[in-house]
Order: sequence, then C-alpha cells, then structure tokens
Amino acid sequence: MNYLKFDKAKLVNTEYSLKREFVRTNRAGSFASSTIINCNTRKYHGLLICPIDNFGGENHVLLSTLDETLIQHGSSFNLGIHKFPGMYSPKGNKYVRGYEMGPTSSITYRIGGMVLKKELLLVEKEERILVRYTLLEANSPTILRLQPFLAFRNSHSLTRANLNANTRSEIINNGIKIKLYDGFPYLHMQSSKESEFIHVPDWYYNVEYKEEKKNDLECNEDLFVPGYFEMKIKKGETIIFSAGTKEIDPSTIVKLFNSELKKKNNFNSFENCLENAAVQFFSRKGKETKIINGFPWFSTSERNTYLALPGLTLARGDKKTFKEVMDTSVARLNNRYLNEEKSDKRAADVPLWFFWSLQKFHESGASNASIWKKYGKQMEFILDTYLDGKKQFVEVHDNGLLWITRHGSTWMNTKFNGIPVTERKGYVVEINALWYNAICFALELAKDSKDKAFIDKWKDLPEKIKISFNEILTYKNGKAVYDYYDENGGNTRVRPNQLFAASLPYSCLTDETKKCILDEIERELLTPRGLRTISPDSSIYKGTFKGFEAHRKIAYHQGCAFPWLLGHFAEAYLKLHKSGGHALIQKLYDGFEVCLSEHGLGTISEIYDGNPPHKPSGATSYALSVAEIIRINKMLK
Repeated sequence: MNYLKFDKAKLVNTEYSLKREFVRTNRAGSFASSTIINCNTRKYHGLLICPIDNFGGENHVLLSTLDETLIQHGSSFNLGIHKFPGMYSPKGNKYVRGYEMGPTSSITYRIGGMVLKKELLLVEKEERILVRYTLLEANSPTILRLQPFLAFRNSHSLTRANLNANTRSEIINNGIKIKLYDGFPYLHMQSSKESEFIHVPDWYYNVEYKEEKKNDLECNEDLFVPGYFEMKIKKGETIIFSAGTKEIDPSTIVKLFNSELKKKNNFNSFENCLENAAVQFFSRKGKETKIINGFPWFSTSERNTYLALPGLTLARGDKKTFKEVMDTSVARLNNRYLNEEKSDKRAADVPLWFFWSLQKFHESGASNASIWKKYGKQMEFILDTYLDGKKQFVEVHDNGLLWITRHGSTWMNTKFNGIPVTERKGYVVEINALWYNAICFALELAKDSKDKAFIDKWKDLPEKIKISFNEILTYKNGKAVYDYYDENGGNTRVRPNQLFAASLPYSCLTDETKKCILDEIERELLTPRGLRTISPDSSIYKGTFKGFEAHRKIAYHQGCAFPWLLGHFAEAYLKLHKSGGHALIQKLYDGFEVCLSEHGLGTISEIYDGNPPHKPSGATSYALSVAEIIRINKMLK
C-alpha cells in the first residue's frame, strides 16, 4: 500500500477526508488529534490537549486549532477549515494537495504559485506542540499569518463565550502568553522567527463538531481567538510555531524540532506503524509509567493495562517498560479493586488478569523464582482477597467456583441510565477460567520457590474448581460451555467469553471441548476485524454501532466486533491446530493492514461493526487492539 499518503482528489472530498484522523502524543499524556485536513470533527480534537493536575489530571483542550493565511499582493488565502451549522468556513481544504503521516503529520497546500508545507510534532515528555511551516514555492513577497483558536476546557465538555474568561494576553519573547481561566497553566505561543502580534480578541461562535452531532450529542462551542501573528516568509524558508505550557527561548525552537524529529519512527510498513502506535499509549510522568487505553477520549484502567501490556511491551521485546507499568499499577490495583471499602464494583476479573500478564512475562524468559520473589506477595494477597470474601460482589462457593452477585462486573460492563446493558452474573465462564488459571500459576511459582505454606493452603483447590467447572459450566456432553450459570440455569448465548477457558495457559477443558468452542466461535463470531460479542443468530444482536446513545450502548456488547479478542482466539487456535492453523491466523493479521488508513491513521480502532463491511467505530486508536495484533504477529513468527 502507499503508506499513509493521500492526494488532492481524496483530501478535497470531505466525506472521505473527515473520516480519517491522526493522533500524535508526547509519551506523557498530552496529545494532538484532528482529521487529515485539520478540521476538528470531535470535541476531543485539538492541537494541544494536556492532563491538568489542578483538575484531577483530566485532559483539557488548550489550543483547539491554528488557522494559516498566506498573503501576497494584498490578497489573503485562509487555509483553515471549520464546520459551522449548515456550512464550512473558511474552506481551506480546496488548497490542500497532499497529506502524509510519517515522523510528522504533514499537509501541503498550493495557492497559485505558492506551495506551503505544514508539519506537526509533539515534544516528548513536555506539554508543547511545534508546527513547522516551509514555503516550498513562491514568486512574490509572502506573509504568513497564524490565528490560534483557544478552548481551555475539559475534553469531555464544550465551552461558550463568557465574561469569566480572562481574554488579556501578555507579550513574551517572539509571542504571547494567555490563560483564560484560573487553575490552568499559561499557554505560551511563540515563533522561531520574530513576528508581529496583532491584538484582535474575538469569539468565534457555534463551531460544530460533526461526530458529536451524528451521535445526537451536544456539538457546538465558541472558541476564543486573541489575535494573530504575522511574519514575512521567503521561498525555501522555514518558520516554526511553538505552543506550550512553558516559555521557550525562540532561538532554540529549530534545534528542538530537529532533535525531536530524530526520535520519531518511520511509517513505511505495517509493522513500523504498529510499533509507533504502541509507544504512543505509554504515559511516563516522574516514577510512574501507565498505559492510556486509547485516543482521543480514554484515560487509564487496570483491566486494559493487564490485557494490553504483553502486546505493547513483551511482544516488542521491551521487558523494561513491562516492569515499569506493572510496578506502577500495583498501588492502584490494591486501592481500587482489592480494598474492601473502595473496591470497584464492576471489576470481578481485573485482579485475575494481573496473573495472565505475569504469565506472558514468564513466557518471555523471566524465571519462576524472580517472578515469585517480586510479585508473590501481591499474587497471594489477591487470591486471599477472593477466598476470604473481601472482594465486593464476589463469593467463593464450597465447590471452589466464584459466584458473581451483580450484573456489570465483567469486561462486558456497559451501562445505560445506570443499568447494565449485558446481564451476566452467577458462575461467569471467564471469571472462573481466570480464577483457576491464577491459582495454578501461583502454585507453579510457589513450588519452584518451595513456599510450603502457600502450597499447603492452595494445592487442593484447582482440582475442585476443575471438576465443578466441567459439571456446571459445560453442557452437550462437554461439547459446549455456558456463558454463565445463575439461579435460572445456564445461559447458552454464543459469546466470546468462553474463549478464555480455552486460551488461558491453565485450562479446565479438554482439547475436544476446546475444539468445539473454537469451531463455534469461528462459525458464529469470527469476522475479519475481530470477534463479535454475540452471535448474529441471537434476538438481541445489533450489527451496527450508530445512532442514538441507547442504540450504541446496546450494540457495544451485543454485536460489535472487537479486534483484541483475536489475540486470545489466535493463541487458542494455534495451540490446538499448530502449523495447520497458521494460514487462518496469518490471513486475519494481514487483513488489518488496510485498517491503518481507514479511521485512525497508522493504528487500529476500538471496535468494528459486526455486520459487513465492518466499519470502524469507537476510539480511533485503541491500546488493546494494537497490542493484540502485535501479539498475533509475534505468535506467527
């Protein structure tokens, strides 16, 4: 494929170009995101979006966008594009001649004899975006005008013109600084070349976000423009605009851009794109390293951390980051999911995925002794919390199985109006598969380390769980597995959760049962973009993710296809079929290459429609999706 390059014919077509979005991060929580023609279609879009400590570390949009105007012979050509109710204004996309995603996010404009190249770059571990302009062609004296649009609001909300906004700006070296509201940092806007700032403060009303409107959400806001910067630019000359939460010496901007550029990855292959997407999910601040679930609206969570971590690190040979993330996560895990008073009510499975993530670490070469020495006490604490009944809404029955007392406690936890959309409680299949796997793995480590006390306490439970699992959760003479078993008996809806009973390293199931599970999943749930969350034959199946919030909430776990589930499918399938399963898994992996240019550039989306043609939806870049596709490639190799 022509890697992440788009020509004029595609770019001027807003139906095409506005569906393709980019994300660039600073590896510390801040990011820039928009469409490939730089028209914001979401409230989550912006050129500088930062977590603000004063507001609980939540993301806030500081610089929404930046309009460029080229001026020759007194004529002005505005390259910006904004959506307002019923129209686009200005329509700078008509000047666009090319877009390329590479080390920078780059767009080229042509206006008559003028050709301008614009490149975006985030500075690592700093709240700063650099925008480099190069005038490639010009036959006459040219002026570059830059007009910043400011939001200063939470990324989940929208703002309106108001009297509380402090619209005064202060002059600094080659620019200005401004802070619209208390609690925010100043935004310092400067250029590498001396410029003139024209103070013309104004609000731009009713900017409309197309994606929010499509989903029947609030979609209009007012953005503040403090004025504009003007500077002369010659043919072949480069000028860099900087926007950051700290002032910078303008004489160092060019050097900073060039040094940051050297750190960036190439985008010339499928694997290189996945590599770049993977590293963008890490947020490093101080001694903490976290995984951001996805862009442009997610934060971090332990479930997704443990599920995505092996693919984002170990499958790429990065054990150092694996350990950093695991060590960061433990305190949050204990506080949120294992503290009896603060335990997350919807997370029966989260602490058990901690074990799976460590199993992948073990498979990468970490010894049993080293894992038990570092994490053994934590593993024992987790298991004791379940066994002693201190995990909220989870009971251990005499048969050894875990009984979930409330709906919404599994990964299928979407709610609408406070009510879980997917009802699953009782003996839930993947919760008990994880429980059995966790105990068996801990015993393996304890035996190697001769931890007699732990062994004596836990050695008899796995067999009891295995017998009960097969007696209660399997049916059709062991050829099928219930999704869950509650007071009303076994639920026979075909969902992908049974997959984990086959894919986890320690399994209660026979190979014959695993084959029946995988055959059913392949027949009813497998799509080229992931596993559906329920069979299309079900009366509650929703094959598209669109429309009102209620429909989207229902469809999310009642038919949408999740790419990350393919990692566990591939693992179970290749274990069972060995080399005979290679062709199918390779085909699934190869099929995602085209996705890199369909929704989020160079990355993989959160979900896809269960129905063909399996359109992408949700977050444009999702850590779990990227992680498991990388892990599939590692399995194939």
